[in-house]
Amino acid sequence: MREITASGQTVEEAVQSALEQLDTSRDHVEVEVIDEGKKGLLGVFGSKRAIVKVKMGRNQIEQTEEYLMEVTKKLNVDTAVTTSVDGHHVTFNLAGDKIALMIGKRGQTLNAIQYLAHLVLNKEGSQYYTVTVDAEGYRQRRKETLESLAHKMADKAVRLNKKVALEPMPAFERKIIHSALQRNDTISTYSDGVEPHRHIVIKP
Repeated sequence: MREITASGQTVEEAVQSALEQLDTSRDHVEVEVIDEGKKGLLGVFGSKRAIVKVKMGRNQIEQTEEYLMEVTKKLNVDTAVTTSVDGHHVTFNLAGDKIALMIGKRGQTLNAIQYLAHLVLNKEGSQYYTVTVDAEGYRQRRKETLESLAHKMADKAVRLNKKVALEPMPAFERKIIHSALQRNDTISTYSDGVEPHRHIVIKP
């Protein structure tokens, strides 16, 4: 964490000076006012400059990266985390030798880590982000698997002329199924049940 003490005619001017030196913005720092200063006689004689201490905080994304490294370390998995930001969406990609442990059965471990990362990222930050935690392209492979499953189960519902219920899935996976089948006029889809057992039903 970097820290700097700066002075100026006013507190605001001192803070601005510190921000320029740290090359950052106001929402990434903590400000401690050491001396508010005072205007002297006629604004000159006996005036005292304002002094502030400005501490660079770790931003939300860096904190979440560190959290993910900590979690994977506790699971005895040596993992590298790469991060990409697109607007208000952050993707953390995990890579390493035992990456299958981080994914878990049908991505359950990865989904749990993603949920925790979302909480950490949005706990105290000034900016709200949505989050994806991926592991060496698993999300894309899972998306393709779900789309294939959706079409297969839709065919089954039409063939048997009865409702077909899929296994419980998190909301973002259910959305993939809904999207895959939205142009299919022979069936309709809806979600049923209560989390964490909420699932999709495909109905002819």
